[in-house]
Amino acid sequence: MTSAEVTRRRVMGLGLGVLAGVAAGCSGDLGPVRRLRLATGPEGGPYNAFGQALAQAVAASGRRIEIVPVSTAASVDNLRKLDDGSVELALAMADVAEDAVLGRDPFPRPAAATALARVYVNYTHLLVPADGPVRSVRDLAGRPVASGAAGSGVQVVAERVLRAAGLSGAPVPAPQPAPPTATATATAADERQLGLAASVSALREGSVDALFWSGGVPTPALADLARELPLRFLPLDAHVGALRERYGPVYTAVTLPAGVYGLTEPVGTIGVGNYLLARADVPQGAVRDLLQVVFERWRDLLREVTAGARLEPRFAISTGEMPLHPGAVAHYRSVYG
Repeated sequence: MTSAEVTRRRVMGLGLGVLAGVAAGCSGDLGPVRRLRLATGPEGGPYNAFGQALAQAVAASGRRIEIVPVSTAASVDNLRKLDDGSVELALAMADVAEDAVLGRDPFPRPAAATALARVYVNYTHLLVPADGPVRSVRDLAGRPVASGAAGSGVQVVAERVLRAAGLSGAPVPAPQPAPPTATATATAADERQLGLAASVSALREGSVDALFWSGGVPTPALADLARELPLRFLPLDAHVGALRERYGPVYTAVTLPAGVYGLTEPVGTIGVGNYLLARADVPQGAVRDLLQVVFERWRDLLREVTAGARLEPRFAISTGEMPLHPGAVAHYRSVYG
């Protein structure tokens, strides 16, 4: 059991007397509306859509908080902004968040961040033209690949998948020795740092041979592309074991279901959770107000991000090494009774 899990269990087991003290400490939040800046992602992307929906839901709730979405490059950029205090809240993929809290590359030291909730799971997409020569990750050797925007979580997972397949030319320090399957090759994939819109355009035009994406299912931009260009979605679930051995249980095996994107059969791939994060100095009362809105309006928040997802407290508290904010602990303790 990790230290974060031990702490989470201890705190979730607080007695009602301690919880009452926490609630009493929040009773002074009836003053001015508290403005909280939320680092999301690029405009048009799922994090930005979630942030805009959350801001609208909070505004309609009448609670004395205001959410101000901030457009960013996404996960890595968001953790840096959270750490330096330029935002109070952030969205980030679980693998990047864990790197940040543990002070692993690209973060020079542990970042100042806590978790409010694990809100949904990203599905890693690797798609290529159906009539092209690429039929596996190994076939990407020497080929141009859209691997996500600089500073995004997509780039992190794409780099790790290519590295596990021996196709990455970039040295990426890891907390454990590389598994035997992750050996170097003479020809790495030609990684292009492109955001989702640019990646879709590049694949359509033929300037890249493959596109990595990590997001909900279906991702509208990819669904639109699949209607105009026959696509093949490459299975990635064979790489889950190597990624878990090297980076821990932030990676899971999930399935793109038949029917989505016109798929005639399911495709196994890699799942990564998404966290709603906060600086530890955000007041507990503001966090509890925010989480009440999140759980009241989760259907609206996830509608534009991922189909068929649910948000439940037992799912939401599964944040690995990332510790829960004390206000989040108080909220979940009240939910569990």
